[in-house]
Amino acid sequence: MTFSDLFRHFQADPSKVRAPKTQMIYDGLLWITSSVWGENRLLTSIDRSACRELLEVLRWLPSNPAKRFPTLSAVQAAKMAKKAGLQTTLSPGSINGYMAKLRALLTFAVNEGWIDRNPATGLSVADPVRDKDKRLPFSSEQLRLIFNAPIYRGCVDDERRFATPGPNRPRRARFWIPLVALFSGMRLNEICQLDVADIQRLDGVFCFCIRDGAGQHGDDKRVKTASSARVIPVHPILLAIGFESFVAERSGGAKLFYELPRSKAGYYSDSYSKWFARFLSKVGAAQSKTCFHSFRHCYRDALREARIDHQIALSLGGWASSTSEMSEVASAYGGGYRPATLFGALEKITYPGLDLSHLTQETGGEGAASR
Repeated sequence: MTFSDLFRHFQADPSKVRAPKTQMIYDGLLWITSSVWGENRLLTSIDRSACRELLEVLRWLPSNPAKRFPTLSAVQAAKMAKKAGLQTTLSPGSINGYMAKLRALLTFAVNEGWIDRNPATGLSVADPVRDKDKRLPFSSEQLRLIFNAPIYRGCVDDERRFATPGPNRPRRARFWIPLVALFSGMRLNEICQLDVADIQRLDGVFCFCIRDGAGQHGDDKRVKTASSARVIPVHPILLAIGFESFVAERSGGAKLFYELPRSKAGYYSDSYSKWFARFLSKVGAAQSKTCFHSFRHCYRDALREARIDHQIALSLGGWASSTSEMSEVASAYGGGYRPATLFGALEKITYPGLDLSHLTQETGGEGAASR
């Protein structure tokens, strides 16, 4: 059996369902291993030394090698990058991601009885940047620049001239998604993939229902982890800005933000993510280590500042409570917190210094978001 044979068996395993982006990483790994080991490398010949050889190529491989150097193999691209001292090589996170996928493949082989042990166990590179420092929350000044941009104060349109002041105030995906992120803590794709039917009134509370699996357009909805499936009440500030009316206006369709295209990888967030990076630059809010995901960091800090009960905060954010076995057993019991309980906690979230009264005044809402 060759490594390519293993890959085909692994892909055909009916017990696994992989997201498109995960599949793309596996496909990239096969391209790299074929370059390093050859397409007909016997599975039993892949030892610790071979895995270290692969790791060394990954350490010098340029980012997006197949796109940047389409005529070069992975080994050739890595050699060229090493010789030239190229700085834009794969990040430690990407390298370790490929090695994790390799370990998954070889563990499958061990479980099937094709090899005796996993030769890639423990192989990785050190990441000098702590996880908590890879992404930072937006500063108060960044939030002010974002929510006082022309798209929130008045622009020409929300397409090409979203950063040009004008008389129009369109309220579509580009307007709502940052606001929803700031006051719900949802990940970008969780917001972008929402169906209109995912916004429901539960026990009298207007809520987002984050769930995996089939949506109005088939099996097009994904959550990052099991704990990501959750219910989040709509924050009073979003209601004051007019979110309920926006949902009602779109009630005839399937997707809440139907103007967002679905990418080849299967995500509705890909195009929006690229646009938001341009948006930050246009409004002067771009800074190192901040991106759309920084809204989620802002939200986590706001939960802490509001002294929200730890377990409720984890439930609202879709964070796993613990990796311990006892915690996993305990979490399997009961149905979770009532929407009214979650709303009572969520409404305490504030962002001191952020004034959104220019948005609430348009809808007749009272007060500013900083109260």
